[in-house]
Amino acid sequence: QALADTIAVLSPDSAPELFGKNARKGFTETSRIAIVACGTSYHAGLIARHWIENLAGVPCDVDIASEFRYRTRSMDDQDQLLVLISQSGETADTLGALKHARGRGVRHVLSICNVAESAMTRQSDMRFMTQAGPEIGVASTKAFTTQLAGLYVLAVCLALARGRIDASQARYHYEQLFRLPEWVAEVLRIEPDLLMTAEDLTASKHALFLGRGVHYPVAMEGALKLKEISYIHAEAYPAGELKHGPLALVDAEMPVVAIAPKDVLIDKMKSNMQEVSARGGRLFIFTEKNSDMEQRSTQHIILLPGGYGDLSPLLYAMPLQLLAYHVAVLRGNDVDKPRNLAKSVTVE
Repeated sequence: QALADTIAVLSPDSAPELFGKNARKGFTETSRIAIVACGTSYHAGLIARHWIENLAGVPCDVDIASEFRYRTRSMDDQDQLLVLISQSGETADTLGALKHARGRGVRHVLSICNVAESAMTRQSDMRFMTQAGPEIGVASTKAFTTQLAGLYVLAVCLALARGRIDASQARYHYEQLFRLPEWVAEVLRIEPDLLMTAEDLTASKHALFLGRGVHYPVAMEGALKLKEISYIHAEAYPAGELKHGPLALVDAEMPVVAIAPKDVLIDKMKSNMQEVSARGGRLFIFTEKNSDMEQRSTQHIILLPGGYGDLSPLLYAMPLQLLAYHVAVLRGNDVDKPRNLAKSVTVE
């Protein structure tokens, strides 16, 4: 429902002005984009970088807000577009990044936020409001998926403003967004399989998450969710980095979660998964029905319908959220109030 409400503002003819009356000018003038966020919102930004660079052809940096101000040359170009992502719009480090950028003379600031009257939206020139509604749990789930929807709209509008795509091509991308509620319903049907997977993970002390390309940040988000609410130590790596260290951790006690959609990188992912299998690692593979994944005794394959195109990261993130939820419940944890964490981080 949160996704449906978020994309309800779109029409097949939505233009850059959706972000503000001067958005087209800002989108055209910008020479570079800097996305700044924390935690789960940072992972959304990493996914958006792929969309923005591929669709709009604009170089894009993604920074963790608490680190952004301390990079010597951050925001040297006043024509950069600063994109801030925050569920609450009150995150102290993100607001600090905004103040830093304004102090350097940055003219174009856009916020992706869930709270209309937040400090972040009030101080931004452009904005896209997600419609996630109140999110009770500390660990962000629906806020993340609605942020991704907003960021995809941003990528399309940037491409449209800069002449990289025309109105008919933009319409195609919007039609993909309109299909999200249908695709989400399909993904949710695999929940019984996720519960079985959760039962296999419940006793684990550690887990590795692997992905490639735009799905590496999805692996990062899956690892974060697992450690946030199940308290299982989990780390994410680009699958190509296995041989550069993480492979030393793989044995029969190490569950390895692989995000392996059928895309141009599937053969490389299969090679990485063979490396895990050869070391006795337990593989939990999220893939698609037509990926020709070979079933082995040490592998648990979770099949998604697939065919999601650019929006694949959003659909692959959802089962990872559900997996973390079921593991946490089986371990007897309070999934809404994980220890030591707060919903809105308003101090540095």
